[in-house]
Amino acid sequence: QVQLVESGGGSVQAGGSLRLSCAGSTNTYSTYCMGWFRQTPGKERAGVASILTTYGNRYYAESVKGRFTISRDNANNTVYLQMNNLKPEDTAMYYCAAATRTGSGYCSSRAPSDFGYWGKGTQVTVSS
Repeated sequence: QVQLVESGGGSVQAGGSLRLSCAGSTNTYSTYCMGWFRQTPGKERAGVASILTTYGNRYYAESVKGRFTISRDNANNTVYLQMNNLKPEDTAMYYCAAATRTGSGYCSSRAPSDFGYWGKGTQVTVSS
């Protein structure tokens, strides 16, 4: 069982930055892929960024490329999402998720159904 706890959300103005953290209850090596997702009311949860925890390969949604960076600290069982140049459309509840199945294909595509473990989320609000 993997438990995930997100932190670091908040309210910022457009152009600002936030860093989200996802602390895992187990060694990140026991998860194969970890990802960040976001969701707004009435919309489906969408993958923002993901990372292969052992190899470090990173994958991003087109909407955040060049602005967001996903990273991991395996020693501390933590995954981060650095978000720069935030835009009002980035406003959402952000969730951390983990998957233990091997294979890079699902990690790069970030379908929520491929991830079996989820945190409760942290709210990010970007004002114009």
